[in-house]
Amino acid sequence: MLPIDPHADLGRRAWVSCPQCRDDRDCADCGAGRNCRDHWRYLLGTTGSLIHVQCPGCAHLWDHETRFRNGTRRR
Repeated sequence: MLPIDPHADLGRRAWVSCPQCRDDRDCADCGAGRNCRDHWRYLLGTTGSLIHVQCPGCAHLWDHETRFRNGTRRR
């Protein structure tokens, strides 16, 4: 298992499913799209609409495409 990134900050979090451990699978809050107090991920950084995250449970690192573009509007 990888160690937690040394730049991980408890104050910067993301609520996305971990593709490795899927620990949020049976959580009612996560299933309803709410921010759960248990199943958050470290938000390590962003590049455009891509976020770089790490799971605090299994330490898996991955990139997640949010499809949210800052400053752009759909018409």
